Formats: sequence, C-alpha cells, structure tokens
Amino acid sequence: MSDVSSLLPASVLRNLSDKLYEKRKTAAFEVEGVVRQLTAAGDHERIAAVINVLTNDFARSPQANHRKGGLIGLAAATVGLAGEAAQHLDHIVPPVLASLADQDSRVRYYACEALYNIAKVARGDFIVFFNDIFDALCKLSADSDNNVQNAAHLLDKLVKDIVTESDQFSIEEFIPLLRERMNVLNAFVRQFLVGWITVLDSVPEIDMLGFLPDFLDGLFNMLSDSSHEIRQQADSALSEFLQEIKNSPSVDYGRMAQILVLRASSQDEFTRLTAITWINEFVKLGGEQLFPYYADILGSILPCISDKEEKIRVVAKETNEALRSIKAGSNAFNIAAVLELAKKELTSEWEATRLEALEWIYALLERHRTEVISHLDSIFPCLLQALADPSDKVVLLVLDIHACIAKDRQHFHQLMVFLVHRFRTDHSLLEKRGTLVIRRLCVLLDAKRVYKELATILEGEADLEFANTMVQALNLILLTASELADLRTLLKHSLSNSDGRNFFVDLYSTWCHSPMATISLCLLVQAYSHATSIIQSLEEEDVNVKFLVQLDKLVKLLETPIFTYLRLQVPCFIEGTQWPSHVVTSAKLGF
Repeated sequence: MSDVSSLLPASVLRNLSDKLYEKRKTAAFEVEGVVRQLTAAGDHERIAAVINVLTNDFARSPQANHRKGGLIGLAAATVGLAGEAAQHLDHIVPPVLASLADQDSRVRYYACEALYNIAKVARGDFIVFFNDIFDALCKLSADSDNNVQNAAHLLDKLVKDIVTESDQFSIEEFIPLLRERMNVLNAFVRQFLVGWITVLDSVPEIDMLGFLPDFLDGLFNMLSDSSHEIRQQADSALSEFLQEIKNSPSVDYGRMAQILVLRASSQDEFTRLTAITWINEFVKLGGEQLFPYYADILGSILPCISDKEEKIRVVAKETNEALRSIKAGSNAFNIAAVLELAKKELTSEWEATRLEALEWIYALLERHRTEVISHLDSIFPCLLQALADPSDKVVLLVLDIHACIAKDRQHFHQLMVFLVHRFRTDHSLLEKRGTLVIRRLCVLLDAKRVYKELATILEGEADLEFANTMVQALNLILLTASELADLRTLLKHSLSNSDGRNFFVDLYSTWCHSPMATISLCLLVQAYSHATSIIQSLEEEDVNVKFLVQLDKLVKLLETPIFTYLRLQVPCFIEGTQWPSHVVTSAKLGF
C-alpha cells in the first residue's frame, strides 16, 4: 500500500473501508480523479499499481467493508480511465465478478453496481467477459435478496444493450451456456433465460433460429411452469420462432422434430397443443427432411387424435391427414417402423386412434404393396385379433385391409385358413362378429369365391362340433344376407344352370356337417326329393336340445320370404313329406 501512498492518501484508503457508504463514495471520487490524471499523463504503470491495491487490499479482503470499498474504487478507476479502460479490464473485471458470488448480500449488491459502471464505460470491450458475466447474472436472477435481484436486473439490461450493438459477440460460444441452463426449474432463472433468447433473436445479425434445436426443448419445458407469466413468455418466444421458421428457406427440421415428438406426449395440455401445432407446421413445411422421422411423428400424432382436449384432436387429425397425403417412395422412409407403430396403436383404448392406425396400414398397402406384404407375418396376427374389436367401424376397416391383402390367391387362401382358425379358437368371435365378417368379405372378395374357399377348408375339419356350428352360421348368412342375393339366385337355378349346379356340389359335402343346413340348401336349389331323403334319415338321429334348436331354426326359415317360392311350388311339402314322428312332434311343440 505504501507504493501508492503518494497517489492515494491515507485518508482515501481509510475512507474506502469505512462502514458508511457516503465516505466510501467520497473516497471513490478521489480515486477517479487520481486515475484520470494518470491516464492523461499516460502513466499506465502507476494506474496498474492503483488497481492492484484496490484489488488485493480491498476487493479481496476478508473484511466486508473493505470489499465494498474495493468494488466502488475499481468502478471509479474505470471511470477515470474512460477511453483507456480496455487495457486494464483484465485486472479490473475479474475481482468484481468474483464478488458477485460473495456470501454478503451487500457485497453482491455493490458488485452489481460496480460492474454496471464498469460496463457503461467499457461498452464493446466488455464483451470478452460476457460468458462469465452471463453465468453470474443467471445465478443472481434467483438471488435470495431482492435488492441484489434488482441491481442484477439493471446490470442485465445494460449488458443486453451492449451485446445487441456489438459486432464481437459470439453466439457459438454463448449457446452451450444457454443449453446447459435451459432445464433449470427456478422461475427467476427461467424468466432471465427467456429474456435473453428473445433479445438475441431480435438482433438481425444473430442467427438464433439456426441454434433453436439446442434450446427448443427447454422452452417447451417452460410451457408447463406453474407461473402464468413464464408460460406466456415461453409461448411468445416459441410463436416468434415458429413464424421465423415459416419464413426461412433453410431449417433443421429433423433435430427439432425429435424434440416435438417427445413433447407431444406431455402430461401438460398446453405443451401437447403447442407441440402438435408445431408438428403440423413441420409436416407442411419440412418435406423430405421429415421422411426419416415418419414413424416418430406418426407415433406422436395418433394418440393425440383421441386427446380429451378438442383443440388438440382437431390439429392432430389435420396433421395426420397432411402426413398421409405426402407421396413418398418406399426407400424414402422406414415402412417397417411405420407398420410397427400402427400395429402398436391397434391396442389403443381409443377407437379414433385405432381407426387411424388402420387407415395408415391400408394407405401403405395401396401405395407400397410389395413392401407391406413382406412384413405380413408381423402385422397379420394383429389384424386378425382386431376382428374382435368392440367397434364395428374398426372391424369393417380391418376387413377392408384383409380384403386388400387377399387380392392375391396365396394370401386369399391364407386369410380364409386363419379366419377359420380364429373362429375355431374363439367361439365368441364367431358368435359376435362372424356374420359381420363373412358378409363384408363376401362384398369385398366375391361371395362365391369366399364360400367355395371356406367350404373346401371346412370339408375335412376334424372338430365336428365346430364344423357343425360354422356350417350353420354360413348357411344362415347364405339364406338371409342381402349381400348374397345373387348367390341364392344362382343356387335356385342350379337345376338348369351348370355354374349353379357346380357351386351346389362345392358346398354340399361341407354342408353335410349339419343336417338342417343340408336340408335348407337342398330346398334352396329345389332338390326336393333329396331333401325328403335327408329328412327321413333323421329317424336315426339322437334327439337332444341341440338337435331340436336346429330343427326349430329350419322350420322358422321355411316360413320366411326366402322360401316363398317353395311354399308356392310345393304347398303340401311339409305335410306330404314322411317326417320322422319325433321331428313332427317337436315341430308342433314349437322347438
């Protein structure tokens, strides 16, 4: 200290460490005057000596009042240096920065004040310390002392002004600092970060959009903050970036798409809506860049189609349609991944999601049939399982897909075999969905072809009870379904039409699994003599409840409009035929 005693009188040094702010301030003015004189004389060596005393004997002193004096003294020295401050900043700024983390809140406050005054003088030369200053300000934004927070806020505003007017600011060095702090939960820190993102994005020379993937997830994370103000600030920043994306010719959609996909499944409703809105715009704008992310994007859209919030459902549906309308070659995206995703969503609890998953399988099947068929072993069991879906809409769409697959002879046979197997192992499926499935397939795949294939498969069925049940179901559909009217007409004319006769023969041996079905088939083709023979053979059948139920169904069938021609042609058929006595008795009793 004695080395500068001729420059800084003992009274000045004493006042710098006084507990009263006014005395420290007076001493600081004298320091400023001394440094200004030395600057005018170009004596930078002695200026360095003054700064060294202010740093080592005051700013780094264990005594709080000394530290306060050192800080105000360093700021005063900078003011005295004026335009010559740049060459001494390396010695002035570090001790002030260190004081921003001082345990004493008043020291932290005066450190903010000192740094503010230093920055006002240094301006652009101050930028070299930006990363350290930003780190310190980030921490001070959440300081426990309100006065320190206020002082840090004023310093922050000045630093922002300096950065926006500087051509030395390095966004490349700043982004890592920003990225590692974006997931901080403290509300004050979040406001601080969003403030910096907004300010930097407003500077035309700074390309914040190019670095958006580095902090996009953090902004989305803030959308679920408990503070309305923070949510609003984050949303405002995101809206501005989305507008910039729409106007930019070059955007890295890929990295951001991965972030959006994750955020679209957020528990927070507003976050989901914002994410799906961004995805919607990306699908419209991204084009080929999004092909590698098709499956991931679809995986985020499909659950949102059934979201409890209507706004999310609307945007998700629109996005889904836009994505599906994009015509991409089979090599442009991973078809297997999309199919796997759609298969997974077939187990969704929501009907709308299951339907859209099926729509995707159908669309891919039509556009990329060969590739989809190559993955048939993976999706076919799920499609069969979907036939048991509680929704008729889902079942009908599944059948459309099955019919599309079954255009090839090989896959048609496979479908029929697997269908019979499913009915055999799940009787409730046959009972609840059997009629719907068979009727729809007859419409989609040609009724005659379907019946001939099923008859061929069932002819050698080992499970006779199942064969009996299955034939009864097929027979009832054949006789009553409006979709099979042409098939019934063909069979009615089988005596005079070889095609009808051959079809009758194709069905007959299989229909023999059920006597009642065989009788009704013979009556349909007007083979009355043979029907009579079968009826008479029933004398040998054991009478049980099942037999009587089938008989009752046959009697009721004969009374329907389908057999009007039978009743007109053979009015005495029922009475004239030699029915076994127990059959006649059962019929009269109403079985």
